[in-house]
Amino acid sequence: MSVDPVTLTQQLVRFDTVNPISPERDCAHFLAGLLEAGGFRVQRHEFAPKRTSLVATIHGGQKAPLCFAGHIDTVPLGAARWSRDPFGGEKDGDRLYGRGTSDMKSGIAAMTCAALDLVAAGRLQQAGLTLVFVAGEETGCEGAAHLARTPHALGKAGAMVVGEPTNGQPLVGHKGALWLEARTRGVTAHGSMPERGVNAVYRAARAVSALEAFRFEIPPDPLLGPPTLNVGTIHGGLNVNSVPDEAVIGIDVRTIPAQSHREVREQLARALGAEVELSARVDVPGVRTEESDRFVEDVYRLVEQRTGKRPTAASAPYFTDASLLTPAFGGIPTVVLGPGELVQAHQTDEWASIRCIEETTELYRELGNHFCA
Repeated sequence: MSVDPVTLTQQLVRFDTVNPISPERDCAHFLAGLLEAGGFRVQRHEFAPKRTSLVATIHGGQKAPLCFAGHIDTVPLGAARWSRDPFGGEKDGDRLYGRGTSDMKSGIAAMTCAALDLVAAGRLQQAGLTLVFVAGEETGCEGAAHLARTPHALGKAGAMVVGEPTNGQPLVGHKGALWLEARTRGVTAHGSMPERGVNAVYRAARAVSALEAFRFEIPPDPLLGPPTLNVGTIHGGLNVNSVPDEAVIGIDVRTIPAQSHREVREQLARALGAEVELSARVDVPGVRTEESDRFVEDVYRLVEQRTGKRPTAASAPYFTDASLLTPAFGGIPTVVLGPGELVQAHQTDEWASIRCIEETTELYRELGNHFCA
């Protein structure tokens, strides 16, 4: 059963899977039908109504399977007007436009097509294939977390490729993500008598200043660089003529392997003091596979054969479902490699290179041939 990866990308883009307003179930069922027709056993898992993830497996040989993984949800369109239909899958030269073309429905399409071709060609003599396509990645890997804590949902895997946008270049790690809410409380009062209240926004302002001055006292990771901290949101008060009794700050911390998320929270709690309550919204670890790992070396060699240039160790600036899937599979070697354009993720008029979709599909086939056959 052969499917064209560019056509499949267009079909997937036409499913509105904007997280969290448009559930993934219809898109997941469409993919499940393709995979079942190609011989895969597909299990559907929902962490919430219509929030559907897939685990598709087909057995072969004695080795643990190769896993292809990715997410089928997308981010919202944004406030800016698109010049193309975001759900149209329109082609223009080498570009395929639409929300999710790069992040990461082209990756899902390329993995699906490569997997179906490998099965049809009978190339699973040494190992089978597992495809893990999850819902809810964009808001903190909810689908992957659900699979990781569901007994027997994932099975086994010997190595994993995550098809996030990398322009077809392999990346061997990414930072962890710790998203925190810092909450300050006060006492409300009439805005004409502020002395009768306690202003939570003033407390939040002091907390933001402390966060701006905060520094991690830890050497940068040789590959991932230093940890980072960003204040992304601040909300407080209900009306202008009242003293606000609550304010909430959104903090985005990206961590490196030498850091414990528990210790990071303790450090920030000390820096912010007793006026601030900290709680975690997203807490996912980083991923790092050594370049000396045999699977990474195989990926590098296949990329070098196609491009004439050997890849150098590099990491992704974003986090992926590997944060939860890699440890759930027992710490397997993991590479992030997909056809999407790295800088197009979450952009207005998002696009992906048609050539790169086709070339990455072929690279996935070659990797599957090497690992499974």
